[in-house]
Amino acid sequence: MSAPRDDTSSDESADDGSRGDTAASPSGSNDGLGPDAQSGSRSDAPAARSNGPPGPRSDGGEPSDTGPIELIGRFRRSDHGAVVFVRELLSSAAIVVAIGLLLFAASGVWPPMVAIESGSMEPQMYKGDLVFVMEEGRLAPDIAHADTGIVTYRAGAEAGYSKFNNPGDVIIYTQNGDPGRTPIIHRAMFWVESGENWYDEANKQYLRADNCGELANCPAPHAGFITKGDNNGEYDQARRISTVVKPDWVRGTAEVRIPWLGWVRLYFSGAA
Repeated sequence: MSAPRDDTSSDESADDGSRGDTAASPSGSNDGLGPDAQSGSRSDAPAARSNGPPGPRSDGGEPSDTGPIELIGRFRRSDHGAVVFVRELLSSAAIVVAIGLLLFAASGVWPPMVAIESGSMEPQMYKGDLVFVMEEGRLAPDIAHADTGIVTYRAGAEAGYSKFNNPGDVIIYTQNGDPGRTPIIHRAMFWVESGENWYDEANKQYLRADNCGELANCPAPHAGFITKGDNNGEYDQARRISTVVKPDWVRGTAEVRIPWLGWVRLYFSGAA
């Protein structure tokens, strides 16, 4: 971002250039001068202010302009190695921030990108992938459950709606509603009501129990989603990864996967 250089002289600089003449008595020819001037007394008429370039400073140096606009201009034009490095670094940071703000405006959630830390969603997502997340209520289809904005695997299979090659939405949620724990990114399988025996409606392929009594989080302690990683053999609630996922624990739905770019974030977070 640039600003034009201000080459216009300030009143203060112009005043400095003519200040020494205003206090001195005229010398040399006294043609056209009144008696008072000829006798050496000061004239009462004010000296005219010069409209030309500023004169020299009283200490003999050149006038300087160190205002913010001039400093910014020097910073932009400098070829010094350190200045060039800082300038490029700031430019890159500004671009990253601008992209982040645009993604936030589009997604409605922050951060709008999450990095995959495990292989539980393979082959749809791999560790090190970067995934764009959108607020679940945005662009929600009519088959979304109630006002949650989320389409379950079961509803998606019936309506032909899929995300990442399988029916239903992939959601990002906090484990047991604890914001201090690492969020989980798994698929919403089906919805259960509070106190419901969801063993009877679950796919027994993803259970290691013979009845509701042997199953964790059954009957359902509250209404919410039963979830599962595409690469996992059991539901999250059966594995005690999380209890039934409440709608307000959901941070958004996964929309786009970008391979490999998540490794940078995982490296700095220590999860690589």
